[in-house]
Amino acid sequence: MIDISLTPAQTSSVPRPSARRRWLRWAGRAAMFGAIGVAAWAFRDQLPDAGALVHAAAHANPGWLAVVVLTQLASMSMFTRVQRRLLRAGGVRMSLPRALQITYAGNALSTTLPVGPAVSVAFGFRQFRRAGATARSATAVIVLGGVVMNLGYAAVGLTALIAEPNSRSFAITGLASLVGAAGALVLLWNWKRGAVNRLALRAFGPLLRHRLMAPLTEMWQGRGALRLSPRDWGVLGLMAVLNWAFDILSLATAERAVGVHTPLYAVTLAYFAAQAAGSVLPLLPGGLGAIEASLAASLVAFGALAVPAGAAVALYRLVSFWGVIGAGWLAWLAVKVGEDDGTRLRLRKTFGDLGTSLYTPSLTMVCAAPAPPVPDSPESARP
Repeated sequence: MIDISLTPAQTSSVPRPSARRRWLRWAGRAAMFGAIGVAAWAFRDQLPDAGALVHAAAHANPGWLAVVVLTQLASMSMFTRVQRRLLRAGGVRMSLPRALQITYAGNALSTTLPVGPAVSVAFGFRQFRRAGATARSATAVIVLGGVVMNLGYAAVGLTALIAEPNSRSFAITGLASLVGAAGALVLLWNWKRGAVNRLALRAFGPLLRHRLMAPLTEMWQGRGALRLSPRDWGVLGLMAVLNWAFDILSLATAERAVGVHTPLYAVTLAYFAAQAAGSVLPLLPGGLGAIEASLAASLVAFGALAVPAGAAVALYRLVSFWGVIGAGWLAWLAVKVGEDDGTRLRLRKTFGDLGTSLYTPSLTMVCAAPAPPVPDSPESARP
């Protein structure tokens, strides 16, 4: 899903990376490809046969493949609904098709561009402002949405650790410690609120003023822009958990499609290991290469055979990465055509009348709503 790491104020003008940084990035990618090539040559006798992988994927169960697609659609829908509910808490109504359009386009920008996460945040901020959100509430939606999704991610991971027999006692002990510490802090806050405030400012003030803590500062400052009830918090938490759960179920059903029956907790742990690998080696878009290798190795470690495990990973990534990116760029095209007359005219000049409508049939589910006009209020007009 989309990584929230910068605030819109920080991304309004995204600086171009220096020549040295671009060179280092490409050098890192070349080194990684070289390492993969050396490893493939060194372990060529132990790698699964490429023909066997293609055969296993080509003979996958069509019913389970349909479930792979449906669960991936459900995962993206849950993320969209989180942002849509936050917007509604800020007084902005947005249709589900329009919100899906923004989600898919933002994901494509985040995954494929060199400074994708920053561009994606700026894109989402601009679309929320066009829908009528103030700068403060749009910022709160983006930052608080990222916090909610990360909490859901942690909840799913902790559940998997508790389900795994070898890590259960450690996970339960850690959870009990966190709950106990949080309870103690709440009691201390209610008893000595002023003293706790002064101590926290003295201890963490310099850290909170650091630029890397800007998202937390923005969230705290914008907390009043969104009117969230206890029910809203519960629904947001549930949708965040379901976002990750559906993505993991997509991987699990891809396994079932090729005849692999790994326990669900093992699939979840393999998923989290792959996410970590993609974050540690962010040299390619979307963790490309690192995630596939980590997923396949983890599934084999949990007892799956190499050939069907590799085929399952290939099918899962075909839907969750390439399919979602393709839909995302179509959604981005729909956004541009909907809000820019110049783009519409250029498409018509290039492709004829078909050019301005070619995106409509393929995006019936996510791009049906036109872009709303920019509100005329002074607050929404501020950059």
